Amino acid sequence: MFNKFMNNYYFGKAGKGDLTPDDLPSNRWQLFLETLRVRFSALIRLNLMYAVAFLPVMIVLGLGLSSAMSVLNATDLGNGESAYTMQAALDAESAAENGEDPTSVSVPTVLSSEQSLEGLQGILFMSLLLLIPAFAITGPATAGVSYVTRNWARDEHAFIWSDFKDAVKENWKQAIIVSLITSVLPFVVYMCWRFYGELAQTQTIMIVPQILVLMIGLIWSLSVTYMHPMIVGYKLKMKDLFRNSILLSIARLPQSVGIRLLHCVPVVIAGLAAFFWNPYWAFLGIILWYLIIGFSLSRFITASFTNGVFDRFINSHIEGAKVNRGLREDLDEDEDNEEISVQMPRE
Repeated sequence: MFNKFMNNYYFGKAGKGDLTPDDLPSNRWQLFLETLRVRFSALIRLNLMYAVAFLPVMIVLGLGLSSAMSVLNATDLGNGESAYTMQAALDAESAAENGEDPTSVSVPTVLSSEQSLEGLQGILFMSLLLLIPAFAITGPATAGVSYVTRNWARDEHAFIWSDFKDAVKENWKQAIIVSLITSVLPFVVYMCWRFYGELAQTQTIMIVPQILVLMIGLIWSLSVTYMHPMIVGYKLKMKDLFRNSILLSIARLPQSVGIRLLHCVPVVIAGLAAFFWNPYWAFLGIILWYLIIGFSLSRFITASFTNGVFDRFINSHIEGAKVNRGLREDLDEDEDNEEISVQMPRE
């Protein structure tokens, strides 16, 4: 019975008819749902491997969040008390009821709002600084996962380990440059924002470079959506990779913003759960989500989105390049294609 179950799992049930071209998805939403259903368990296995590269990032974020919560719990609530002092008062009352010395309960220090703000700024500074090496090393792994999920998203085969390893070996140099810039940029934007913000208090014109720095960070965060899929799909120099990614993010601005916001949904849900329910259970939930499937699912969604963008703006202008992989061949594109100059894609 077990052998029959395993055979059905890997090879399908006997007696079922072969698929015909008409059975293929007619649009990209159907293709996404079908490939997600088929590859869901494989995404979990891929995520268990991919999450190893993000363990330093998760540790840094966890320590930073824990430190921030400690500062907030020690902040004056407006009545000279904090969450910690209120808990200490309850502990002292409980000790007195049990016949113990209530003075043995230590009273925590209450932080003013100014001290709390300085503490949070210091935690943010240190977290962004530690995230530079922690996030920079994720680039090669992201390239490998981007290759595997790209194939799965267009209903093509890819081995989890061997194809991942080959993609890392072939693309690690460009991938680590992208991840290094991505890790450094938030720290630079934060420092410049604070620097120009302080100058803007006496010189209003300093608001201009402050906004420009923020815009650079936002543009990069949108264009990086296309960079790793483009690294594993096309032979490009770094300047062409940056140029085409920025152009695509502008050409598909609403969709690019939507994809970035979609990736933030689990964090937003965890934040709401922490605010209205229990912060520790919310933190545990978000950790488990990303350890089980969060990272690979995010890459799969990105691949499904970028496959369509590349078909419209790039592949349709490359002679011999296949478009609409995984879709019915009679699918018509109603929208006009726009040209973006790239080199020939990899086989």
